[in-house]
Amino acid sequence: MLLEVRDLQVEFHTREGVARAVNGVTYAVAAGETLAVLGESGSGKSVTAQAIMGILDTPPGRIAGGEVLFQGQDLLKLKEEQRRRIRGARMAMIFQDALSSLNPVLTVGAQLGEMYEVHRGTGRRQARVRAVELMERVRIPAAKDRVNDYPHQFSGGMRQRIMIAMALALEPDLIIADEPTTALDVTVQAQVMDLLAELQREFTMGLILITHDLGVVADVADKIAVMYAGRIVETAPVHEIYQRPAHPYTRGLLDSIPRLDQKGQELYAIKGLPPSLLRVPPGCAFHPRCPRARDVCRAEVPPLYEVREDEDEDEGAAGERRSACHFWKETLDG
Repeated sequence: MLLEVRDLQVEFHTREGVARAVNGVTYAVAAGETLAVLGESGSGKSVTAQAIMGILDTPPGRIAGGEVLFQGQDLLKLKEEQRRRIRGARMAMIFQDALSSLNPVLTVGAQLGEMYEVHRGTGRRQARVRAVELMERVRIPAAKDRVNDYPHQFSGGMRQRIMIAMALALEPDLIIADEPTTALDVTVQAQVMDLLAELQREFTMGLILITHDLGVVADVADKIAVMYAGRIVETAPVHEIYQRPAHPYTRGLLDSIPRLDQKGQELYAIKGLPPSLLRVPPGCAFHPRCPRARDVCRAEVPPLYEVREDEDEDEGAAGERRSACHFWKETLDG
């Protein structure tokens, strides 16, 4: 397995108390596989990614427990210098806002070339050549002419392609893309996602795609992990999630996607708001918003149950699908 996250816990110490932003997250990604991590803002998706990459702001953040195994090595036990050698070279991250992530006073060629100069000891002239090659690989038109341009001279879609090029520079084994299409229009979103999928196949990379948009991941993900209030509430192969979700929250997210066959109808929305991480409700954190909630949901935190569509289903296949709902069978049946 390329990456295994086991019982990861991250907390933030604030004046109002301790916010448990990530509370026992477990998932895995194999080489060449795409895992989509879904959930509303504040569910813990990005904080999990920052903990994996070793870029969590500490303080106020603190990793309180768990393991992050990258190719069998626990990253949380490494010194910062050792983490730095892995970051960029073997695992890289694409951030949500390319304009604020790129240095505004350096040309994109200088920023791309720096990856080779620092990590590979490449000379400046050769690094520039490699920068142009990277820009061409992510299909930036007239790359040779634009290598000396600054980030603000590119459109949002082109800046995101530069971020992808920077992440790919050293051909890492794993890329984490944190909502890479959020600020882009629908057409450019599709282009960026197609580009990511194509490059992933070319390099056989593992990809973690963080998003709140189920529509973005339908064609690119192999499996999905749905997060709510710092926990994973459902994991499954992508086609099973879309066909028959096993958690009410996942069903609510799916029902809120606009559909052509519902023209003129009011768009569904999950009632209420996600809870404050300082005051997560007892029992199932989703119960105040759940139409299926019962007394047990308000009292007992549900484990991640194994979901089996029939009693005779192979145990190994069933193990790929789990739901943190006491009544997942009812949800599965609609």
